[in-house]
This record gives sequence, C-alpha cells and structure tokens, in this order.
Amino acid sequence: MFTGLIQTLGTIQPLGGDRFELACGINATSQVILQDLAIGDSIAVDGVCLTVEEILPDGFIATASDETLNRTTLGQQHHSAAYVNLETSVRVGSKLGGHFVTGHVDGIGCLQETVQTPNSWEMCFAAPPALGEVWQRQIARYLVTKGSIAVNGVSLTVADCDPQGNWFKAAVIPHSYVQTNLSHLQIGSWVNIESDILGKYVDKLLGHRPTAATYAGEEISPTFLAEHGYL
Repeated sequence: MFTGLIQTLGTIQPLGGDRFELACGINATSQVILQDLAIGDSIAVDGVCLTVEEILPDGFIATASDETLNRTTLGQQHHSAAYVNLETSVRVGSKLGGHFVTGHVDGIGCLQETVQTPNSWEMCFAAPPALGEVWQRQIARYLVTKGSIAVNGVSLTVADCDPQGNWFKAAVIPHSYVQTNLSHLQIGSWVNIESDILGKYVDKLLGHRPTAATYAGEEISPTFLAEHGYL
C-alpha cells in the first residue's frame, strides 16, 4: 500500500525480458529510498508496485509480470519520461497525506494538455488513441469530480471530467509538479493510471445488489418497514 506522495525520482533501465534496474540517485532525497532498502520490499515505480529482488549500491533490480507489462507503461515504448517516480510502501503509523494507492495500475492514459496558472499546472489526461476501449472499461467508470486518482503514482484530485469519463483534469501544485516526473511529461506522453480503490469496491457491491431487497422472502418496501416499526 502506498499514499501517492512521491519520495524521489529515479531512472529505469530494461535488462531484457521482464527485468529492470532502477537507480535512485537522481536527487538529494534518494537516501530516503536507499537507507533501509531490503530484499522483498515493495516500491512503487511510476505507480507500479514492484518487489526488490536485488540491491545495488545506488538502486535495485525488480521483475515485472506479464500482466504488469501489458497494462502499464513499463512494457511500452511510449514510456512517460526520462525519470520515474519512486515511493516505498507505507508503514503502520505513517502519515497518510495522499490517498490509498495499491500500485495495481488500471491502465494507461495520455497527456493531452498542460496549462500553467498562477498557483498550479492544470493537466488533462485521456486515453491514447489505440486504447480507448480499454480506458472506457478500466478507468472511465471510476472517474468522479473531486475524487482521487493516481497518475504515475502521484496522488491527485480530479478537478473536472466529462460525464462519459473520456478525459479528466487535475490541478498539480508547484511542489508536486517539480518533485515528480509530471514536470517532464510532453504532450502525448503515456502515464500509468490507478483509480481510487474505494470507488472500485463500491462499484463491485452495487453490481451485486439485488433488484429488490428481501427479508425472509418478503420484499423490503415502505409498507414492510412501517409494519415492522421502522416508520
């Protein structure tokens, strides 16, 4: 489990197949990752939960599953930027300043527009042209104005979206913009999108809701409730 508050930037180098080498020494905060890194730890790499398999002097090696490669930018040539966002898993008792991020990416988005305002950067994301159907199935249904979403592992709030969920906008404050690879994105860059897990659970529960709730074979209606002392 992660919070979507990025700790440092790193670089990623494919080693062939499904293995990657991650270097964490991009800036002064890299020690946050390296100081207590252990084999088996979970680290979010651009929002993708990977497991540390080997520790290097300035980073680590991890393997991505086929599902991860197919669903995220790690398996694509359109990788988001020269740098990747890194966050270690949250500890019990740690501050939860962002939102619950699992590191299980739903799909890939594409940066459509970035507009600088006096207080933030307004960024608009939508489906890449070839992945519209996947976006509608895996992402659009969970887009809610003022809801939470993770873009390359960065916890953001949906400022606006269309009713069909074809796109969404988020305002990125200067600190988040500068300290993450969102500032390195170009128009057309692909990013990893993870919707709010709470929305997924609500959607799942509502999908299993019976058309008419019953109790002991009787339909629960206003009349039923009045007869049983609830009105």
